[in-house]
Amino acid sequence: MCVASESEIFTMGLWSISVGAFGATVAAILLANTDYFLPTTDKATLEYLEDTELRPISDESRTIKAKALWEESGAVIMAVRRPGCFLCREEASEISQLKPELDQLGVPLYGVVKEKIGTEIEDFQPYFKGDLFLDEKKRFYGPQKRKMMLMGLIRLGVWQNFRRAWKAGFEGNLEGEGLILGGVFVIGSGNQGILLEHREKEFGDKANLTSVLEAAKKINRKTEVH
Repeated sequence: MCVASESEIFTMGLWSISVGAFGATVAAILLANTDYFLPTTDKATLEYLEDTELRPISDESRTIKAKALWEESGAVIMAVRRPGCFLCREEASEISQLKPELDQLGVPLYGVVKEKIGTEIEDFQPYFKGDLFLDEKKRFYGPQKRKMMLMGLIRLGVWQNFRRAWKAGFEGNLEGEGLILGGVFVIGSGNQGILLEHREKEFGDKANLTSVLEAAKKINRKTEVH
């Protein structure tokens, strides 16, 4: 009868633990790359968004109701996750490419941010061609605020987004809160409703520009002359 020595038993135990840890790590990576654990939220409604108090970055001494942004002409609104993020700057730059066509439609482009730190807003404005507003209560990031934690750093899609933005020459910093995910809204005039709601599902998940423009074309402008 062969009896394993204590050292052999100890070695086998370490090996088993290593195999188990490796398996758990692989399983975690696989799960992180599915949509199963991605944060979700209810769809936003006009009733939820329209009474949001916003501070114009150009004049923070006053507040306006968000409804004023789209009441007459509708609006395309980007909820910026973090102005210093190079992925957000990339999306802001790309959605700003629609501005000439939006101007022809008479549809304004706006952005909301959830905080103002140092010169982050000023540094972001060269990338975004619309007016910016501060949403201190983060209502455009709800109704349930969605966060992507460290799991985001092991998602293949996130690293592909990183690589895409790096190759395009975008740079950024780590200043400010960047875990609460943002999105893009196309909102019709009056009570026409939310025509498009893109919720960022992971860092760098951009709205489809064709879909944004098509939704903007559906806006009924109150100020349109017949």
